[in-house]
Amino acid sequence: MTHALRLRKSLGLLAVSVFACSVMAASDTSETDTPTPGSLLFASQDERDLAFREISDGYPVREITAGENVFPLHDAPRDFSSLTYMLDGKEYGFSDFLNMRESRGLLVWQDGDVLLEYYTEGHDRNTRWVSFSVSKSVTSMLIGAAIKDGYIQSVDEPVTNYVSRFRGTAYADTTIKNVLQMASGVTWNEDYADTNSDVAHAGSANGIALVKYLANLSREEPAGTKFNYNTGETNLVGEILRAAIGNNATTYLVHKIWQPFGMESDATWLLGSVAGGETGGCCISATLRDYARIGIFAMSDGVLPDGSKVLPDGWMAESTTPSEGFVGYGYLWWLDETGSYRARGIFGQQIFVDNKSKVVIAAHSNAPTAVGSDYHLHLEEVVRALHAEVSQ
Repeated sequence: MTHALRLRKSLGLLAVSVFACSVMAASDTSETDTPTPGSLLFASQDERDLAFREISDGYPVREITAGENVFPLHDAPRDFSSLTYMLDGKEYGFSDFLNMRESRGLLVWQDGDVLLEYYTEGHDRNTRWVSFSVSKSVTSMLIGAAIKDGYIQSVDEPVTNYVSRFRGTAYADTTIKNVLQMASGVTWNEDYADTNSDVAHAGSANGIALVKYLANLSREEPAGTKFNYNTGETNLVGEILRAAIGNNATTYLVHKIWQPFGMESDATWLLGSVAGGETGGCCISATLRDYARIGIFAMSDGVLPDGSKVLPDGWMAESTTPSEGFVGYGYLWWLDETGSYRARGIFGQQIFVDNKSKVVIAAHSNAPTAVGSDYHLHLEEVVRALHAEVSQ
């Protein structure tokens, strides 16, 4: 399969992550009612520019507080002005991408050094930007931390060990691993054009509303055999996490990763309702530099600066192993043919990680559409070109 065809296939699969962020008309939605999708998907770019940086102004969030010790990002600027990339047979310069209105921030880190840190006007290193489905990869790592801490025995445990309401339902034979790989085998319609689809009815559900909805679904495939992007199950991973640790996910993130690893700035995590649970598959708002640190933490396999480990040995290798249902997906991470992996969110949010070349590339974006725009294609090609350039 050519790079261009694979890129378009990946973007097509990514389209299902329009999960849309769980950004609902949330402030007046309770976890006991079925939430309704919000309007950010259909807002103008100007409206989204404001909303993406100030999401806590309109939606309930929980604060993620940074600590005193900051993981250093050493500035070692490199000139990428001559970088070019190809798209649909046409050559573009790096400046063509940077001048696109949709590009808000881009950072390239390699083996301790920041080679590039770019922000458009009105955006800087202190700007917090909503990550959308990038957050699901963070939740995946927190599942790893919960295994390391003994709250969860293994990913092979049935989800019923943590969500007892699933006993006697289609989820009775589903494991945590199946859910992490989007391969539960349970029916789920992720068609955003269908007002009767599952994602239309419960794409923003959280808490008891989510569990009730999923419990009524039927099975169509054996668990673990078929990849089917399921917005509800990205939030289900958050339910499993909170049930296992007996705490909210934000507090766990703060004390397991955010402060110990040395994130520089405070962040926020979108809640399903006021004082409710975090939206496991969406919407941590953080600076671009801390996006990059998330990637560096993943690359380190959860080893903290003091040498202690947050994740089980080999967790990230396991998380980024192709699943049976789809070779391009692991434990809530998108996988590339080259062995690199990514956390991706709608409207062009991204963290690219390549362990071999010790490269992390992070992007803040405001694409014109959630997925499938020309900007998305440009971003993918720029990330590929930057990675190739610094890996030489």
